[in-house]
Amino acid sequence: MIFAERRSVDALSSLTRFAAVAALAFFAQPERASAEDVSTSTKGASASPTASSSEPVMLDSIVVSGDWLGTGLHNSVKSFAGARTVVNKEAINQSGATSIGDVLRRIPGVQATDNSGTAGSAVSLNVGVRGLSGRYTPRSTVLLDGIPLAVAPYGQPQLSFAPVSLGNIESIDVVRSGGAVRYGPQNVGGVINFRTREIPSKPGLTADASVRENIYTSGGGSNTVYSTFLGTQLDSGLGLALLYSGMTGRDWRAGSDERVNDLALKFRYELSPTSEFYGKFSYYDVKSRTPGGLTVAQYNADPFQNTRPTDYWNGERKAVDLGYVNTLSANQEFEVRAYYNESYRSSTLIDTTGKVLQNQPRNYNTLGIEPRFTQRFSLGPTKNDVTLGYRYIRERGDDNINNLIRATGVTVPVSRFDNATDAHAFYIDDRIAYGRWRLTPGVRFEHIESTRRNDVLNQTYETNNNKPLPSVNLSYLWNSSLTLFTDYSTSFGPVQNIQLNSQSATNPLRPELAKTYEVGARWTSKRIHAELSAFNMRFDNQIIQIPGIVPVTFQNIGATRHQGVETAIDYAFAEDSVLRGLDLYANFTYTKAIQESGATSGLDVPFYSRFTDTLGVRYATHGWTFNVSSTHQSAQYSDTANTVAETPDARIGRIPGFRVWDVQADWKIPGWKGSSLTLGINNIADKRYYTRNVDGNAGRMVGAPRMVYAQGHFVY
Repeated sequence: MIFAERRSVDALSSLTRFAAVAALAFFAQPERASAEDVSTSTKGASASPTASSSEPVMLDSIVVSGDWLGTGLHNSVKSFAGARTVVNKEAINQSGATSIGDVLRRIPGVQATDNSGTAGSAVSLNVGVRGLSGRYTPRSTVLLDGIPLAVAPYGQPQLSFAPVSLGNIESIDVVRSGGAVRYGPQNVGGVINFRTREIPSKPGLTADASVRENIYTSGGGSNTVYSTFLGTQLDSGLGLALLYSGMTGRDWRAGSDERVNDLALKFRYELSPTSEFYGKFSYYDVKSRTPGGLTVAQYNADPFQNTRPTDYWNGERKAVDLGYVNTLSANQEFEVRAYYNESYRSSTLIDTTGKVLQNQPRNYNTLGIEPRFTQRFSLGPTKNDVTLGYRYIRERGDDNINNLIRATGVTVPVSRFDNATDAHAFYIDDRIAYGRWRLTPGVRFEHIESTRRNDVLNQTYETNNNKPLPSVNLSYLWNSSLTLFTDYSTSFGPVQNIQLNSQSATNPLRPELAKTYEVGARWTSKRIHAELSAFNMRFDNQIIQIPGIVPVTFQNIGATRHQGVETAIDYAFAEDSVLRGLDLYANFTYTKAIQESGATSGLDVPFYSRFTDTLGVRYATHGWTFNVSSTHQSAQYSDTANTVAETPDARIGRIPGFRVWDVQADWKIPGWKGSSLTLGINNIADKRYYTRNVDGNAGRMVGAPRMVYAQGHFVY
């Protein structure tokens, strides 16, 4: 199996030919068959058997959805024309994950990295998809309930401050490709949506609470994670939900204390049987002390020590999002969303002399509005769902650097920049159903105006960018279980705030551009869930910092090629089998991400493993569920030159691969429906592994040691 997959990687260049043949086959069908799409959206659409060729073309019903993928017409994971994985709350809990990164690294094609100054903390999110940089997740569009999570999606997409906690999440939806038209701007690495817990649909009080204690057997750390949920649906049509998740304590490094508060109030009001008004008010704050990297000698002496006790990050976000959706008729739907958030984040880090604390406070406010309209109509033998949408985002903010002289206690302002971006995105796509075929061509056009002002030097930098981004997805519903798909998409990354300083007549920075081809198959039945996909992506025009130039200068010179194969399978034994209750699952990913520009052309991109996998077995019997699982990643390089030998400061050198094993036992409390007690051990063998941080606090960063945890979940 693995060898076949590796051979298929060599054939990735034929993806364009596959797409052309598939499109030709689409238009050359002598007679049409028909199959209803099977929706796995939260609205609970049921599965449908394959229809005969004499039946009419069917699509998902247009329903009131308020869903991040739009009308409800694109919610089907089963028939989605692209690589996509949804992890629900049950799977999250059974994974034993302590962070969002722990969950994401179990998804094919996704790697969670810790090569930033906030590695291992709750402040940031560091995720790379298909060989793209994972430091602060700069290449993916990350959403929370369909709303951009980044403090400034265009000007600063990096999630050095990620206002989201695992305790309030209902599901994580990762679209690795095939969903690029509607969502952006940073969708080179796909779209990741975190969905918070849903408002109950039944009257009466729905309530639950969880508390979990994590204890590290090395390093001496422990912390407590707690969450609660209260919700109800009133007879008046008003639905309410209060969500809270928090964490206090420290992680496995000395001086890694953290505090997190994540609070949200969601509402939904039914205006009519076909329309509703909904929204969310939220508040998030975090403070985390970040120990930083260690030299080789320091790591060998004590990998859990903290040589930077003064360093910490903190942030706060206040946000509101509102929406209105109306199913105007059986063939029409309109939805509009508006959101506003104010964010603050700051880092305080000691310099190399130990005499100066550099403080970098940043303030942002972001306003967005997104109306869209979907029209369904028949055209000859086809049915069409045409969606027309528009998105406006207004970003305003400032970033500052202040130096605190420790000997005198005097704070010296160093720099202040004011940033402003106004971005307009227009998109249109048409989901065409012809028998068992589903073809979705679409295009998004981006118009971006950005300004950055240096208040100290009284200098202003400006850029205007326009970019059309076409894509096409094609799927074939072979039967009620098997979907074949292929897609082509163009994605881009706009010029960011900090890069605008380099903008000039002789150096006119342009948006980064990626072109991705993908082909795959998905099998979904009662006992088997499996997926196989291959991808080929060229990422051109990347804006990178030119080494050795002062002041810091960025240019459009970077290019990389990303190819790979992603597989996943889950097999549950039948209820009448002697092995009933047993579930086996595994995934395997091969990613070849190669630099294609400069002196390091032909070498691997840094901080990405070519091989990753997850293996596991789950067994449920008499109220007990037992899980044993393992995750693995192969070796990485920490620099573009792919240096193998490690420097004494541990900034550069090959990073060994590693595998860890986890075990968990969960017990459903009899007579207390939904309540449970859980005991687990992560990294059961206490495997010692590390990554590298390449920031100003560079060096080895030890991975999480053995952790024992106990959790109680109680439902009212």
